[in-house]
Formats: sequence, structure tokens, C-alpha cells
Amino acid sequence: MNTQAEVQVESSPPAPAPSSGPAGIFGSPIFFLVAMLLLMWALLIRPQQRREKELKAMLSQVEKGDGIVTTGGLHGRVTGVTDDVLTVEIAQNVRVKIARSAVASRSAGKSEGEKS
Repeated sequence: MNTQAEVQVESSPPAPAPSSGPAGIFGSPIFFLVAMLLLMWALLIRPQQRREKELKAMLSQVEKGDGIVTTGGLHGRVTGVTDDVLTVEIAQNVRVKIARSAVASRSAGKSEGEKS
């Protein structure tokens, strides 16, 4: 009789490594992160930069006699121009001073609502 218990260790083949998806750069999470950032830049940031550039160009071209609409909805004709302040006639002999940045749109010549 054998007094010691014999322990038989069964050996099994090693478990296969978990599959991490397709190999290469396209399977990498960094690729998807970079792709999402590029997509956000193309759809959100770039169009906003373009609009700001167009607005800045429009504001620099405002001159005396132009019809404008302010961001508050006032329609008028520019009667005086300084660096950052415009004098706008909104009715006959009614002039207001507004910041140049408050101009939402511009039309050359007299504004549409005015009569000669």
C-alpha cells in the first residue's frame, strides 16, 4: 500500500488568446479617435471659422450710405463711420450710434424700406 496520495495532474492545452478584431491600424481605437476628431473639425469647426471670416470681411466693408440690419433687428442707413462705431439713421432725423459688431447684414446703397 502506498501511503502517499498520488495526485495526478492533468495537462490541458493552453486556452486560445482572445481575438482582438482585425489586425492593423484600422482595428486600433486610436484610429477611430482620430477619425472622429477629423469629422468634428470638418463638420463643426471649419464652417464656423468660414462664417466668422465672411462676417469680419462684411463688417470691414460697411461704409457711409449702406443700408444695414442690426442684430437687434433695426433697419437703417449708415450716416457716419468711425473705427468701431457707426452712426445709423433709422428714421428721418433719428440717428443712433451702434457698435460695428452689431451689424448682422449689409446692402450697398439705400436700405430697401426707405423712399427717396
